[in-house]
Amino acid sequence: MSETDFQRLVDQQYTPLYRFALSLAKSEADAADLTQQTFFLWASKGEQLRDSSKAKSWLFTTLYREFLNRHRREVRFPKVELRDAPDEAVSIVPNMDAFDGASIVKALHEVEEPFRATLTLFYLEQFSYQEIADVLGVPIGTVMSRLSRGKTQLRERLLSKEEVLGNKVVVLQSDRREESHG
Repeated sequence: MSETDFQRLVDQQYTPLYRFALSLAKSEADAADLTQQTFFLWASKGEQLRDSSKAKSWLFTTLYREFLNRHRREVRFPKVELRDAPDEAVSIVPNMDAFDGASIVKALHEVEEPFRATLTLFYLEQFSYQEIADVLGVPIGTVMSRLSRGKTQLRERLLSKEEVLGNKVVVLQSDRREESHG
């Protein structure tokens, strides 16, 4: 593969790969590392791919496998981080359709990994069932099942933090005292 072909591939696929990595890793730094590692692997092994039209699937599959390898390593050797995150303020949203992107992404990050990967590829990257099956290495029926279960988990995550009152959604903080407003 020539240098210009490689650069063209990076230009076309970097953003979708990075978004997929971010949905998996939940960290911008880890997502950037996964994306960079995927392109490094492509640079060293991509020429072995017989059908160049499969480059996109190869990249996403490789990124997913790299994520799984790192995830297994982190489970065996966990990182310890100290966080002093302040509680978020209570917010009122006009209706259920008015969730902001940050809330949805945060809830998506709480969905279990197999379902999160499938939701991300289907809804954010516009992959077909077959493409998702190829990337994740599972049957199409499993993809459909994971989409269904993933949507259920995402919905539960969004609603578990909020109480729906009429057309208003109020975020509840469990450690805050309830105050009455008369």
